[in-house]
Amino acid sequence: MCGRYYIEIDNIELNSIIAEVEKKATVKTGEIYPTNTVPVLSPNGTMTAMRWGFPRYDNKGEVINARSETAAEKNMFRYPMMEGRCLIPASWYFEWEKRGSKKIKYALAAPDNRPVWLAGLSRRDAKTGDSLFVILTRPAWSGISFIHDRMPVILPKEIHDEWLFGHDPKGTMNRASDEVRYRLE
Repeated sequence: MCGRYYIEIDNIELNSIIAEVEKKATVKTGEIYPTNTVPVLSPNGTMTAMRWGFPRYDNKGEVINARSETAAEKNMFRYPMMEGRCLIPASWYFEWEKRGSKKIKYALAAPDNRPVWLAGLSRRDAKTGDSLFVILTRPAWSGISFIHDRMPVILPKEIHDEWLFGHDPKGTMNRASDEVRYRLE
């Protein structure tokens, strides 16, 4: 489960994205937490600011992730899976390994140090009009499953348009990147 990620502003590509989005709205950089407003590549292919999390039906907290295997069948995610696919740029994401009562924090990134693009679903909040997103997760690559059994769906650049505009999101997700490198935080 992806519960936090990081946006490094020293990265040229991410700095350019931040500059573009901040012409319209203020976004958070550094360590990103649920409910933060951050840059997102919207379903129409433009960079915009969105808040992380869909409100729960009982209004007690936020849903921040969706299981890629079942999102298309769930009421909360069915329409966003058809019309609201988005991409979230990040330098890396965090996961925690549980060792007894201890939690060990890891940063997981692309092997080549380029930004990772997390597949997401977006929608407008009916009450506030805010643009919201969740991150899609999948079973973890075997090389990191000792840390956590889930990981975000990471899509390589060559299939970004297919994700945003294509008609087979499950097929696109099947081509997600597997390998990531990790380090202790």
